[in-house]
Amino acid sequence: MITMNSCFFECGLWQGGFIALLTLLIGWMLDLLLGDPARLPHPVVWFGKMISFGEHRLNKRGHRVLNGALMSVTLILGVFTATWFLRRAVYQIPSYGMVLGIGLDAVVVFYCLAGTTLIREVRQVFLAVDRSLEEGRAQVARIVGRDTRELSAQEVRTAALETLAENLSDGVIAPLFWYMLLGVPGMLAYKMVNTLDSMIGYRTERYKDFGCWAAHIDDVANYIPARLTALLMAVAVRKPQLMRFVWKNGRNHASPNSGYPEAALAGILNCRFGGPHYYFGQLFDKPYIGENDRLLTSDDMRKAVRVNRTAELLMVLLVAASLVIRSIW
Repeated sequence: MITMNSCFFECGLWQGGFIALLTLLIGWMLDLLLGDPARLPHPVVWFGKMISFGEHRLNKRGHRVLNGALMSVTLILGVFTATWFLRRAVYQIPSYGMVLGIGLDAVVVFYCLAGTTLIREVRQVFLAVDRSLEEGRAQVARIVGRDTRELSAQEVRTAALETLAENLSDGVIAPLFWYMLLGVPGMLAYKMVNTLDSMIGYRTERYKDFGCWAAHIDDVANYIPARLTALLMAVAVRKPQLMRFVWKNGRNHASPNSGYPEAALAGILNCRFGGPHYYFGQLFDKPYIGENDRLLTSDDMRKAVRVNRTAELLMVLLVAASLVIRSIW
């Protein structure tokens, strides 16, 4: 006998359009209301433990590039495959499979989106640095990878806004993009890609060989989302001409992707990002994005937050429209 739940998987590769839309809206609303649940287990924490376990055992002399490639690809494909089979099993549970499956998917979407938590952290950086420089340095160290001990107040604020722009792409637009293409398994696999890059995708002595594949995979996974993020930010402020500034300055970054959302925000705020920074004690001389080296204020932060929220809403509407069209066809 063909049940509703089994037909659900027979009729589509990952899920029907309207169910995917419901899942998206529930997960997105949960993120808007709650942000990352600090007291609950988070998949990214588990991913980090898996990466750390593999890195300590495989990042040794000889075959570092190969070992890093095998670990990265295995973890990414493993997350995608495990998620796909888990969802299939849940949706095929008699009587309650559909409800449980939608609940599972919505929770995954919730965990994969980081828009609310990111905005909270950036706000806290500006509040902290207004109280004291040391507090600002300590607060911004929670959300950036660079060394923060010697940053000035201006550099603390700049680092926070750069992270806000970059992680709008990595933490919101890109997960939604991969959800639109590959559903929940693709969204969760993207989070593994992003976690790998954030942990081992550095050009330092320790990671330059072992993490090179992780970094390249992340570059590919974020190529379209990063540019789409910049476009959505331009639409959010109703300035299509901003894209000329983005195409000119977006390449002024060590990453082939991060410069585009950063350039969009620099153009919107008429400020300057980039420049030399220390990572793990090593100086990286990054080019500047923008030219106006003016002082940043809390008003700039509030404007950047509004742009982020608007771009996020636009992306949700784009994904929703895609899912509705898919369900109709």
